[in-house]
Amino acid sequence: MIIMHEYPLHMVEHSAFISFVQNLQPRFSMVNFSTVQGDCVAIYLREKQNLVKLLGGISGHISITLDLWSSCQTLGYVFLTAHFIDNDWKLQRRVLNVVEVSSPDREDALSHAIGVCIGDWGLDGKVFTLTLDKGISNDNEIPSLRGYLWIKNPLLLNGQLLIEQCYPHVLSSIAQDGLTAIQEIINKIRDSVKYVKTSNTHEEKFAELRQQLQVPSTKTLALDDQTRWDTTYLMLVAALEMREVFCCMDTADPDYKIAISLDEWKQVETLCAYLKLFFDGTNILTSSAYPTANAYFHDVGKIQLELTHAAMGEDSFIRDLTHPMKEKFDKFWRDCSLALAIAVVMDPRFKMKLVEFSFSKVYGDDFDTYVKIVDEGIHELFSEYVMQPLLLTTYPELGDEGEVKTEPSQDSLIGGDGNGTLLSNGDGLMDFDVFISELSSSQPTKSELDQYLDESLLPRAQDFDILSWWKLNNLKYPILSRMARDILSIPVSTVGVDAVFNTARNKLDNYRSSLRHETVEALICAKDWLQNASKEPLTAIVKMEY
Repeated sequence: MIIMHEYPLHMVEHSAFISFVQNLQPRFSMVNFSTVQGDCVAIYLREKQNLVKLLGGISGHISITLDLWSSCQTLGYVFLTAHFIDNDWKLQRRVLNVVEVSSPDREDALSHAIGVCIGDWGLDGKVFTLTLDKGISNDNEIPSLRGYLWIKNPLLLNGQLLIEQCYPHVLSSIAQDGLTAIQEIINKIRDSVKYVKTSNTHEEKFAELRQQLQVPSTKTLALDDQTRWDTTYLMLVAALEMREVFCCMDTADPDYKIAISLDEWKQVETLCAYLKLFFDGTNILTSSAYPTANAYFHDVGKIQLELTHAAMGEDSFIRDLTHPMKEKFDKFWRDCSLALAIAVVMDPRFKMKLVEFSFSKVYGDDFDTYVKIVDEGIHELFSEYVMQPLLLTTYPELGDEGEVKTEPSQDSLIGGDGNGTLLSNGDGLMDFDVFISELSSSQPTKSELDQYLDESLLPRAQDFDILSWWKLNNLKYPILSRMARDILSIPVSTVGVDAVFNTARNKLDNYRSSLRHETVEALICAKDWLQNASKEPLTAIVKMEY
């Protein structure tokens, strides 16, 4: 309970809690802080053994995200999370370590955290790529980190798939820039919403006026939480639908003194059109099933295209609003477009065709150059997988008596004697057979990758499960499916689902900052592992007393 709900360990010493438990069962002997701390660490160690077995049994690589949390002290905490596809082709996420760094600004802080993680879990040779956050790293640290990893754990494709920026953090930063650009207007709208929502009388007058004006709206007015930019966006969208009511509020309520001009409403409407792009892009990460890497390419390319067009448009307000957005997003696009393009190629509904289509819109006449980079990159990556040992497990089929069933030999099916000797059928075309045999051996065989790319695209069904498709086609593409397993697990976000809209960095609360680092790591990791364990309810043997 303490782990799952993040209760303070010291609650077992709080007088009100002790009284509460004694009222439930007077004979219960309350444990102290040291005991409950030891119990939490014991659960952590137990669950860690289970995760060690899981990671040791997967056949693919692991991608790792790094997220730096601050604290009320000068210490930092690097959260390292593994992303991988298990042997049942299910995408998994697990927090591996929470590494304390005494000087978060040092160039080797992230390298140190990665080294701790690889050593702790025995991940030498298992790391596929990393996803960082530009806000916690600097330009000097990225090459240093790549060099460190090349020594400790050589990355495939020379580390070109390493993602330097967290996607939701990029969108959050851009969204905040847009909101800041018209901050005074937003403050007016926020004050107007506050005026309506903080008084029953004002709210009743607003509802009456809305009914008189017959303003249709499916939205509900609500004040925003300024630590989450999505709530500000939703507040603006709701206010826009009711702008006519706000414009007439001063006639129905003389105490309402906030004036918002039609031009200001127009600016808010323009901003919301772009915020919707970022809102929809971030919302992908909040779906119940954490998305695979192929899900991002189209939306990221769409944002890149829209911002490019807007920043070059004739409207001066739109141009000034979107130009800083485009500059920030350009950096993210340059950093991650190769990884996301390779990921969407692994989607049998799109393959290289969506890359060609999107790049033709983003790059214009130069798109061939960028398509070639993706094509060469995916072929180079495939060649690296070809060089790796391929382990195939086959399971013999048993007959009715338990014996191993054998398939009839190819010789016997086509007229052989069962010993590998082809029997002549007397048609006088033995020399033709030799000709066909020589022709077949002289023609190059297509690779799995080229065979996959040449096949027709699958229909775009909404409920398509890409991991199930690769699981079914594992035997058809034994090498390519291994590559797809690793590529599709590349994460674009370093933060949890509940933090993708946050405007501020994560911070360890004051209580946990006061605990020993080993205890903090045990509490955070154990909660994550318990949540990801079997969905069956936790049960325990209970002795009933009469």
